[in-house]
Amino acid sequence: MRVPEVRVMGVDPGLTRCGIGAVEGRPGAPLSLVGVGVVRTPADHDIGARLLAVEAGVERWLDEVKPDAVAVERVFAQHNVRTVMGTAQAAAIAIVCAARRGLPVALHTPSEVKAAITGSGTADKRQVGMMVSRLLRLDAMPKPADAADALALAICHVWRGGAQNRLADAVARARAGRTTGGDVP
Repeated sequence: MRVPEVRVMGVDPGLTRCGIGAVEGRPGAPLSLVGVGVVRTPADHDIGARLLAVEAGVERWLDEVKPDAVAVERVFAQHNVRTVMGTAQAAAIAIVCAARRGLPVALHTPSEVKAAITGSGTADKRQVGMMVSRLLRLDAMPKPADAADALALAICHVWRGGAQNRLADAVARARAGRTTGGDVP
């Protein structure tokens, strides 16, 4: 059975630069670039205005790309609490925008994405950018790095998300079968 192509929009959350990239494809087949860019907000603006700008940017991308799913980088603890807060807030905006449209959202850790793209969970930004360029057959690495990271998230989800979804469906079917058969879940 051939797996259908899926269009995934990746979001590398950030309050100053929120990377957005979309790809289309399926596991084991060449991927196609749909679009890539960055939503920027001025650091000297009020937090509310910045979050509204991120929301407007994500909504614009969702309107244009029309993805089947959205992959967002899972926020992890950093030494700079202010940076992690902005990243978490931007991630939440992307999640809410996708949820409002009924789109499935997946969270992928940075090391998971790096491992999926380069084979190493400790790859640096340049290695990720080079592999994204190679996988999408681009002439140059997407810039800034936030844009390349968003594409890496989308690629990771195309490759890993389908398997995760099939596994979750199988588990749900198995649980449904057990509960109707009288077994304790």
